[in-house]
Amino acid sequence: MKLFRQKQSLLFISAILSFLQACGTSAIVTPTLSASAQSAATEIPLSQQVNLTFISFKEEGQSPVYVISAKTPMLAGSENPHVRAFNKAVAELIQHEIEYFRKNVLAQMSAQPISSGSSFDAQYTIISQRAGIWSLKFGFSGYADGAAHPYHYSLTFNYDLEQGKKLSMDELFPADTDYLISISKYCIAELSKRDIGFYGGFQDGAEPIAENYRNWNIASDGLLITFDEYQVAPYAVGPQTITIPYGELKSLIKPEGPLATVTQ
Repeated sequence: MKLFRQKQSLLFISAILSFLQACGTSAIVTPTLSASAQSAATEIPLSQQVNLTFISFKEEGQSPVYVISAKTPMLAGSENPHVRAFNKAVAELIQHEIEYFRKNVLAQMSAQPISSGSSFDAQYTIISQRAGIWSLKFGFSGYADGAAHPYHYSLTFNYDLEQGKKLSMDELFPADTDYLISISKYCIAELSKRDIGFYGGFQDGAEPIAENYRNWNIASDGLLITFDEYQVAPYAVGPQTITIPYGELKSLIKPEGPLATVTQ
């Protein structure tokens, strides 16, 4: 079974590499452009030269019984190093979560299923794409055979394609501002209005701690914060999301930072 899983992991990575190689083949057969045409092409923003597609992956096993499925987003249309770096980072993110499921859930399961077996699924949503900034949100759902219910969690991915790097929240605001306190106050005020049992012992999940605000996205209308299940409310209520309008953050936004670009 271990060898089988290793082979499946290699197949997953191989599928991604094949996809990237296919993109590279297309670039090779493209007719050579004149110097003036090449100059014009380089002036086109990189994000306008690509489109977002995905690769599907599915793996099943019988001892123990399980199924793993995933959709991995990929940028196609350019072999620019920044595009390749984006694709590599996203593929590694998905593969890391799959491997975590294998080692921390699947490895603990009995060969004989208690119910329908274990499962893991990875999906994604594109929150926004503007001015070279790509903001994606990944949703993961898993089930350990015999558990009372499945579990869910999120990971977010904000990427500056023009710069070729993943963004961190501290790049959005000047270092000398208490931006996390302001974000926390706004979220606590919003959560307090909801009938979700926030004050039933979940207040710590919204305190101004970086780990509490690890899941954020640059959305078209504001900074989107995602709190996973159990973080600010009971499991039955589900995850909570809050969009902080950019107007609320105007005085905090770094003038030369990523948010200044997308909010212009």
